[in-house]
Amino acid sequence: MKEIRYFYAPDALTEPVLPADEASHALRVLRLREGDNLNIIDGQGHLIEATIAEASKHVCRFIKNKVEEMPRPWPCGVHLAVAPTKNIDRMEWLVEKATEIGLDSITFLDCANSERRVIKTERFDKIAVAAMKQSHKYYKPQISDMVPFEEVVNSQSSNNKYQISNFIAHCYDDADLLVGGSKPFLLDAIREQATCQRDILVLVGPEGDFSPDEVRLAISQGYMPVSLGHSRLRTETAALVAVHLVQLAATL
Repeated sequence: MKEIRYFYAPDALTEPVLPADEASHALRVLRLREGDNLNIIDGQGHLIEATIAEASKHVCRFIKNKVEEMPRPWPCGVHLAVAPTKNIDRMEWLVEKATEIGLDSITFLDCANSERRVIKTERFDKIAVAAMKQSHKYYKPQISDMVPFEEVVNSQSSNNKYQISNFIAHCYDDADLLVGGSKPFLLDAIREQATCQRDILVLVGPEGDFSPDEVRLAISQGYMPVSLGHSRLRTETAALVAVHLVQLAATL
């Protein structure tokens, strides 16, 4: 079976030209020429079937033959906020795998125990694009720069019009850091609250976990503490597990 290749052009609906890196891959690596067909995605849910109209050294211009708006595979918004690890390679791995599974946004948290407070979103964005094309996704996650923990918690909890169910995954068992004396498994919490049709945001802390004050703040703003299982997970593993559990709850 012939492999289907996707090309990414975020402005494909208004600018029928492949970005320089995509054009180079199409013309110099794959040796496509005028008259050849392209499958183009814009990361916003559109699949464009096109034909190459101009194939020069630096330009790949195309004609749109068909534009199809593809449905999002998951019924609710899947949002992840995670504190980046000191080893940035682990975050790159997370962005790649989370994009392959499917989610709408990744926000990087600046927490009290964070070991990294500077990131380069441009690199993450390129990784997300590659993962989106490889996994045949039509939606690219929005990747936000570092945001203070308090800002994320306060802004999400106060903006109820978006109907977001908020969860915070942490490792504490202290009674005052729980809600109702328990910390349910994330999958069960989503199902019990029947939140699968609402947007869902999960917070995952740094390698030293959230501080107790951060957990208390989140609880005060309506976040539910949850568990991701019995194992103690690395930050990037916990974040990926969270994305997968939300997808399971939303699609099963």
